[in-house]
Amino acid sequence: MFTGLIEELGRVQRVESRPDGRRFWIAARDVLEDTRVGDSIACSGCCLTAVAVEPGRFAVEVVPETLRRTTLGEWREDTAVNLERSLRVGDRLGGHWVQGHVDSVGEVRASVPEGDGRRVILELPTALRRYVALKGSLAVDGVSLTVAALTDSGCEIAYIPHTLAVTSAGTYEPGTRVNLEVDLLARYLARMLEAPGEGYAP
Repeated sequence: MFTGLIEELGRVQRVESRPDGRRFWIAARDVLEDTRVGDSIACSGCCLTAVAVEPGRFAVEVVPETLRRTTLGEWREDTAVNLERSLRVGDRLGGHWVQGHVDSVGEVRASVPEGDGRRVILELPTALRRYVALKGSLAVDGVSLTVAALTDSGCEIAYIPHTLAVTSAGTYEPGTRVNLEVDLLARYLARMLEAPGEGYAP
């Protein structure tokens, strides 16, 4: 479980192709302080397992299913990666509950200046739009964000300067593809409304 508050912006250092997927080496510093092999790290919103840890970098392995369903299949050397270690009991929850399970991929339609920040217009897959509410939470590339407006094809996010500076959002431009995870509570509420009483055994 994660909060969507990014600890560090890492960089893909090396990509190793394998018959059953890919291994990515990611350059980092802060998230390595107490990371061991087997620990979970959210990488641009995707919960991955550290399979190797070395000074200044760690490695994760990604299977074909993940490469197809996320933007990780597009990662190359020097790709920016939002990093967050898993939540520990007792930590402050400053964002919202983020599982690191990417629901789908969206696309940036526009990124326009708004004061000192930027307003990013996202196109969302049709199936996800019902889970997105005005002033609700949405994880974009692992970042916990508040929906500023709804559109016919998605939503708008108002990014503050700090978020633009410490995450990959500062590089967004039209056509950029992003990992999306809808709010956990919205997903379960929608399921309950779809099939009330299904599976309930008093």
